[in-house]
Amino acid sequence: MAFRQLNGKLVEARVLPGQRLFSQRGAMIAYTGDVRFTPNITGGQGGVMSMIGRRVANEDTPLMTVEGQGTVMFGHGGHHVHVIDLTGDTLFVEADRLLAFEGSLRQSTTFLGAQGGVMGVVRGQATGQGLFTTRLDGHGAVAVMAHGGVFELPIVPGQPVHVDPQAYVAHRGEVRNRLSTALGWREFIGRGSGEAFQLELDGHGAVYVQASEEKL
Repeated sequence: MAFRQLNGKLVEARVLPGQRLFSQRGAMIAYTGDVRFTPNITGGQGGVMSMIGRRVANEDTPLMTVEGQGTVMFGHGGHHVHVIDLTGDTLFVEADRLLAFEGSLRQSTTFLGAQGGVMGVVRGQATGQGLFTTRLDGHGAVAVMAHGGVFELPIVPGQPVHVDPQAYVAHRGEVRNRLSTALGWREFIGRGSGEAFQLELDGHGAVYVQASEEKL
């Protein structure tokens, strides 16, 4: 049960008996067949702690569980949609950019700045981005949203990639992340661009960035 890209802003998923999808509330565009949509108050497969993390990240609506038999079209706000297939690896997605994912994936909530100390807090306060990402592990497909399309940048050992935090969508693989500022404390107030803040990713994997810095 994978997503099929219909165009740049819509994906289609086949729902089969005994299987399920999780989607952002409001992501369903249309469906055929006997498909049910119910709020998932435990935050997907991440349990109560995942739900708490999403609440702290100002996501006051739960994920939707999609079950039954039929076909569903997903999209949201006219944003570009990109499908990522996982084959046993790990994907971290900016919480508000997650559109839908297969129920075969294990979900949890992770603080993106955990490896960067206090700079994670700086990122959230000064750039307006969320502090939490959704972590997905296992085999399955994920649909993410972005402004202006998504571009995948490879990450190789010893060659870190620096990304504007507002352009960050997701990353996968064995990757370390660190948030830093190129400005002093007095200078960064009121600034939120990549010139002031940088998300450094190092290791082995890939990072997905959007073409626009506009916040979803």
